[in-house]
Amino acid sequence: MQISMTINGTDVTREIEPRVLLVHFIRDDLRLTGTHWGCDTTNCGTCVVLMDGQPVKSCTVLAAMADGHTITTVEGLAHGATLDPVQQGFMEEHGLQCGFCTPGMMLTARALLDHNPHPEPLEIREAISGQICRCTGYATIVRSIQWAAEHPAGAAPETTTSESTEHEVHA
Repeated sequence: MQISMTINGTDVTREIEPRVLLVHFIRDDLRLTGTHWGCDTTNCGTCVVLMDGQPVKSCTVLAAMADGHTITTVEGLAHGATLDPVQQGFMEEHGLQCGFCTPGMMLTARALLDHNPHPEPLEIREAISGQICRCTGYATIVRSIQWAAEHPAGAAPETTTSESTEHEVHA
């Protein structure tokens, strides 16, 4: 069967088997490997992508069900060389360790902040409650999302080399 969708701003049309899961379509057909495949039962959340701005677990969505929709993967968060504030927040607040859950967490965070630009820590924890992180204990992930909420335009670029060097020495 033929499907068409927009993925990370690019229109895509492909011939697929009707039983192909969205996670496999994204990873295997489109080679967007930032979307991870973990449990295949919706328990871990590593496969989260945005469908029309809403987080979905792509391991239980058929690619055919995404026909006509807009999909965002972690590769679609950045705008050129400019990181999305969520990506920047994960970097600033050390919101990842092994990184396996990170793409799904970032996309869930982006959807949350698009819906609620100033979430409380409890709201953040509730939003990411359908995703498992085995490394961080979630505190740094919550802080990363809070950072993104506090910096909706991202980090301001450093203005001089001396400031950059001073920051590196004192860090």
